[in-house]
Amino acid sequence: MLLLPLSLLPRPPAPTRLIRAIDPRVPLTLKRHVIEPVLNRTFAEPLEEGEFDALEGRRITLHLDDLGVLLTLTLENQRLVLSHEAGEATIRGGWREFLCLATRREDPDALFFQRRLLIEGDTELGLMVKNLLDSREEGLAQGRLGDWLAHLERMARRDD
Repeated sequence: MLLLPLSLLPRPPAPTRLIRAIDPRVPLTLKRHVIEPVLNRTFAEPLEEGEFDALEGRRITLHLDDLGVLLTLTLENQRLVLSHEAGEATIRGGWREFLCLATRREDPDALFFQRRLLIEGDTELGLMVKNLLDSREEGLAQGRLGDWLAHLERMARRDD
């Protein structure tokens, strides 16, 4: 059996390139099956307490510029759902900045003041969502989502 040295094997694409290539091809129904349960488990308490009620009938888009990923969220029947419609507000930035926001590795206000994350459109709606994310003391880095975010951080080091 002939074994090739690892140096001769093609290097797999960086995860960011892979996501940029795959995401536009993933149907919204599949994204809903993956993303919505995680969001609704993560935010179960604030959803139950009505903290997201201002999002009822409204839409906010999270735009991860460097990945080409856009996720538009709305609230329906006390649940966060992905929408195919455009958001009234957009929070825009690189995936690392969203990761810093989710894990609270950096002060969320600093991410916005340094313009690493931007709010466009209905800024009142954007700030409401930012403040809801900011109010989670432990961030989103807990349970399965926390494991997934830790995996993303390791991938980020690979991209560097």
